[in-house]
Formats: sequence, structure tokens, C-alpha cells
Amino acid sequence: MTTIDTATITVELPDTFDPRWNRLPGIHVDGRSITIDPAEYFFRFESNTWLVADWELVKSQLLGVDESTESAVEQFALDFIKQHSESTSDAARVLVTAYEVYTYLFREEHLAGLGLPQITADHLRMLREAATLMALNKVELDGHISNVGPCWFFPAATSVVFDLDDETGGMLDEVYHGGWFNEHRRIESIKAHAALGGRLVHGCQSVPDQSGGVVAPYGASMANFRDDLSEFKAGWIEQVYAHRVTAAE
Repeated sequence: MTTIDTATITVELPDTFDPRWNRLPGIHVDGRSITIDPAEYFFRFESNTWLVADWELVKSQLLGVDESTESAVEQFALDFIKQHSESTSDAARVLVTAYEVYTYLFREEHLAGLGLPQITADHLRMLREAATLMALNKVELDGHISNVGPCWFFPAATSVVFDLDDETGGMLDEVYHGGWFNEHRRIESIKAHAALGGRLVHGCQSVPDQSGGVVAPYGASMANFRDDLSEFKAGWIEQVYAHRVTAAE
């Protein structure tokens, strides 16, 4: 594992997190309070700075903007990030911002139109929690993946924390990175992720294969991202699954 010296991350979020997050090393959940020891939690932790923008500003200045024949929604998001984002070493701020983003993206009003009746409001809560923690992952502009935590491997992490079978974990992964399978949700995702300084990108193909996702800066090398990801994922996925609780336990 690669890591830098950094302080313990502590944050209090608006809602209670599932206590089963405590099954993973380096993270302690107590109601709304989350404590993370980077040296124990991350597989790779080489950067303790992130790009963020104020969520209230995203809501007021970006979410309601429509693209035109002259400017695509991605351009709006990029311009907003250039104007309003800032670098922070406050991981708690990143987590609070991420929770706002994913509370918005995974809101219950979308359930009726998702076309997946097996997805419930409780599943949306799982998505909000896991996606919030994934915001601490990081990709550099050259495509190098600098931060990798267990939530990079979404189906593995959710199977450990929420006792999901592989099919359900994979289905949630599809909902996470599929933008709810339509363009309207994808556009929402592009705008909302400006608060986290980039866009949501994935290493997965058409089905979940544990290649994960991260909010990457616009302009990051996707070729280098793909190559870096292929080098490390198998061994780390195995380590996540090692914390799965069996029926006998």
C-alpha cells in the first residue's frame, strides 16, 4: 500500500450511516459520525487534496441551466468548475459535499421511473452512503489513480457492508454509474458532480466488473486511468471480500 502521512478524518453527516461500515478496516461509524484512519482504510492514499465547489452555488447557478446548440451541458459544468471550485485538504468538507450531491441524485422520486421495481428506498440509502465515501477516491490529470479505498470496488464493498448477494450488488452498481439509464439522469449527474470538481467516470464495461468509478477532473487521461486500474484491482478486490460476514458468523 502507498500512503502519505495524514490526520484521521472525522465528519458528522446529516443522516445516520449503517453501522455495518465498521466491518471494513480503518472506518468507524457511530450514528451520523464517521471516523476514517487513512493508513488503514485506503489501499492507496497519495493525495490529501480534493477539488470542491459549494453545493448551494451548484443548486442555484448550475442545476437549472439548459444546454443549447452553442454550449453543451459538459461545457457548463467545466466553466462552473473553473470559476467556482477550490482545492481543499479538508476531507470532511469533501464528504459533506458528496453527501449533498448523492442525496440529490439518489432521491426517492426517481424510483417510479427507474424501471427496476426491485430497487427500493433502502437501496437508494445504500447508494448514497457508498457513493459519499467514494468521493475520497482521486484521479490526477495524467490519469494516475492516487487514492483508492474499498468503495472503489462497489459490488464487493456493498456485499460486505449490506450483506447483498452478487446479483443485487451488481444491480446497484449499474444504477450508480448508469445515470438511471437515461439521458435526463445523466445530465443531472454531470451538473451535480461539478460540486466534486469533475465528472463521474468508470472503468467498467457494459456490466459491472468491479472496475469502479471516481469523480475525475475534466481533461484527465482516460487511457492512463484504464491502464493503472488494470494493474491493481484484482488483489484489492480480494482483500475487500475477505471481510464478508458469512451466515455461520
